[in-house]
Amino acid sequence: MTQDSNLSTKFPLWVPRPVEETLEIYADWAAHYDADLAEAGYDTQHRIAAALKLYVQPSDRILDFGCGTGLSGLALQDAGFTNIDGLDISAPMLEKAKARALYANLWKGRPGEITGVTAGQYSVIVAAGVVSLGAAPPETLSMILDHLAPGGFIGLSFNDPTVAHGSYDSVLDGEIGRGRAELLFRENGLHLRQPPMGSDVLILRRL
Repeated sequence: MTQDSNLSTKFPLWVPRPVEETLEIYADWAAHYDADLAEAGYDTQHRIAAALKLYVQPSDRILDFGCGTGLSGLALQDAGFTNIDGLDISAPMLEKAKARALYANLWKGRPGEITGVTAGQYSVIVAAGVVSLGAAPPETLSMILDHLAPGGFIGLSFNDPTVAHGSYDSVLDGEIGRGRAELLFRENGLHLRQPPMGSDVLILRRL
C-alpha cells in the first residue's frame, strides 16, 4: 500500500456489492493483500483466535471459512490450533494461502455455498471478517449454522460498519431468538489502525 493511500480509498470495502465485483476486488488485491493489512494494523484475526481458546480444544477440527491468503489460519496456528482446513471463493487468494503450508486441506468454494462440507463435519468454523458488509451477506451466518455440528462453535467478527448497518445483527438476533445459537462472547476492539476502525469479535455455540 502506497503512502498516499489506505484501504478505504484503495478499495470500496465496506459497502454492499455484487459477488462478481467482490471477486474482482480480491483477485486484484491478492498479490499485496498481506502487506496492505500489515500496514493497516489488522488485528481481528488474532482476537478471534484468542477468544476461541476459551472454548475450543487445540486439536479440534476447524474450518477457516473465507480463509483468503491464510492470515486467519496463521493466527489460529499461532494460538496453538493444529487441525485447520481452509475454504475461499477467490483462486488468487487461495494460491497465497497454499504457500503458507498450514492447512491440512484447502479448496475453492462457490459464492453462497459452503462447498465440499457435509453438515456436522466441523465442530468449529471460523469466519474472520467474512460475514460482513461488502463481503458475505447476512444470511451467511445461518448457512454456517446449518453446516456446524450441534454443540459446535463459530468464531466471527462484525466490523464497525457492519454493526452500524444493522442487518447482520438482525440475522444474529433471529438465530438466537429461534434457539439455534447461543452468544457466548462479544467484545469490541481493534480491527484496523488505519483507517481507524473497531470490530466486534463473537463466539457462538450452535444449540
